[in-house]
Amino acid sequence: MKFCVYGAGAIGGYLAVQLALSGQEVCVVARGAHLDAIRERGLTLQIHGAERVAKVAADSDPAAFGPQDVVICTLKAHQAFESAPDFAPLLGPDTSVLTAMNGIPWWYFYKTGGRFEGRHLNSVDPDGRQWNSIGPQRAIGCVVEPACEVIAPGVIAHRQFNRFIIGEPDGSHSARVQELSRVLTAASFDAPVRDNIRWNIWLKLWGNVCFNPVSALTGATLGAMIGDPELKALCKTMMQETQAVNEALDVHIPTEMMDRRLAGAAEATDHKMSMLQDLERGRSLEIDALVGVVQELGRLTAVRTPMVDAVLALIKARARGAGLYSELTTH
Repeated sequence: MKFCVYGAGAIGGYLAVQLALSGQEVCVVARGAHLDAIRERGLTLQIHGAERVAKVAADSDPAAFGPQDVVICTLKAHQAFESAPDFAPLLGPDTSVLTAMNGIPWWYFYKTGGRFEGRHLNSVDPDGRQWNSIGPQRAIGCVVEPACEVIAPGVIAHRQFNRFIIGEPDGSHSARVQELSRVLTAASFDAPVRDNIRWNIWLKLWGNVCFNPVSALTGATLGAMIGDPELKALCKTMMQETQAVNEALDVHIPTEMMDRRLAGAAEATDHKMSMLQDLERGRSLEIDALVGVVQELGRLTAVRTPMVDAVLALIKARARGAGLYSELTTH
């Protein structure tokens, strides 16, 4: 299969190397020093005490590659929004787009069959830019579990986990999603297909909605955050508000999963959340798809989210003060 990884950073680089070395035809969209290193030396993946190097086609311009079988989008949500029109050269009649991203995706209300069918989310896709440029019929959902890091230009370190949970927006086990699962599995990933990918999206969001902004506001590692009774209580309240929103959207996750998420977080003693890492490195913060969208969906479903609202206001102010956040707008 022909794959384009759009955004060959930590997760994208991990995917690109493993897919290329498993025999797939892989190209990557990257930029800056990272792109220069990939062109010169290939992509290097440090995993299980070894180094794996894949020579892949790389460019900053998607027009260099032509139509693909699958485009894997590993950009942050706001970057994906800005880049949406640039996907066009990669999209043939049957191209799928795997959204390997955090937060609520832009296609969320495609094939839900509910009262909000076809609605665009202003927090992640104002004016439906991605919906109209890419097309929701191309989308395959994905929940990313691996922890990876770009440790030098062209060099990715894999820390833990190899699971990418995937699923069709309509819940079907289509031929394309089953083939994608097969190919990912052959590349050494765990790639189960789920009947309700939104369930998994919300479960991961329970952690991201609180752990990420609270870490950026306090400077706390994940373990330190959960080890502080007051911060843990704050996180749990935000999780409960988020749960009320997904319940209003007919996504039902057992409450005991919340305590499991908190217990798992407590074990990650030295882990810095991505939002804190981005703040420290002067990179734009991914706020809207992780926190702002919960506020938007809460208002849409008439569910109050006071703690989410308060933390959202604080993290936006913190990011704006550092010049690392701006509202999504169309041009």
